[in-house]
Amino acid sequence: MKRALGPALKTLALRIPAVLAIPALAIPAFLFAGTMRAADAPVVVTSIKPIHSLVSAIMQGVGEPELIVDGAASPHTYNMKPSNARALQEAKVVFWVGPGLEAFLQKPLEALGADASVVELDNAPGLVKLPFREGGAFEPHDDGDAAEHDSASPAEHDNASAEAHDHAEADHDHEHGTFDTHLWLDPMNAKAMAAMITTTLVAADPANALTYQGNAKTLDDRLDALDKEIAATVAPVKDKPFVVFHDAYQYFEHRYGIRVAGSITVSPETIPGAERVSQIHRKVGDLGATCVFAEPQFEPRLIDVVIEGTRAKSGVLDPEAATLKAGPDLYFTLMRGIADSMKACLSSA
Repeated sequence: MKRALGPALKTLALRIPAVLAIPALAIPAFLFAGTMRAADAPVVVTSIKPIHSLVSAIMQGVGEPELIVDGAASPHTYNMKPSNARALQEAKVVFWVGPGLEAFLQKPLEALGADASVVELDNAPGLVKLPFREGGAFEPHDDGDAAEHDSASPAEHDNASAEAHDHAEADHDHEHGTFDTHLWLDPMNAKAMAAMITTTLVAADPANALTYQGNAKTLDDRLDALDKEIAATVAPVKDKPFVVFHDAYQYFEHRYGIRVAGSITVSPETIPGAERVSQIHRKVGDLGATCVFAEPQFEPRLIDVVIEGTRAKSGVLDPEAATLKAGPDLYFTLMRGIADSMKACLSSA
């Protein structure tokens, strides 16, 4: 036996078909906007965190690029993962600095199909490129052959022949070519790369061209402001000499007139022997360095050993953003961090 519906249930029953009959087009488009943007965004892959940061800033509101060298990994020693290979196969656009920095990417990128646009940012118009420094006060960068360097005297480093230099370039993949590849450490170079990134994204995804161009203008203005801010931060200490474990900062030095005295080759994993420590102490003293800067991968004990018995203070710089979270603001945090660390150490020395 059926029961009659009450007045409230009758009203509800009448309304349900009407609600279901509402055309999909009547639902506000903004409810789907985020999903549509994510679906329409091209698959973009970036090599290292500083480049990822610039690309992320330009792609805001459209999509998020993928990153290959994440976490504390270094492009100098990176090994590709299966997930990286899959990302490259799906990519419409790939941004990297070039074979001089990310040598591990050269062969995988050569294997990509013609559908992918591979952009080598060290070819961006307007870049300032500085030659490698080696010899004199600057020692070759070490990627694990510390024992060989530790047994060499300063004179052997200082009088290295052209043949030895060529050999070093062959052994160290990141030193191929004639220029230092840490290009992003000058905000004006970041602007040049951002312009190339924008042009590429507009060509690959013209439907979102206005968003890319608007974001690029915002990024450009922020980079100009950052440049002035850093110049003011380091101005009081720019004439104080310092030494670095990794000669990665000459673009920063060149832009802001900072006085680097030289570099020392030390492996992050190995405490140098007594003879090598003695050589380093003499070098730090002879160069009049007020600070010695290491990087996050170096143990504090190693830094203490290097500066023990000298007047130098120690500091940490992070040129490849090993300790920073990837994202559109990373580049600004990275650059401010270098400036602040230099000022803090050099001011106290």
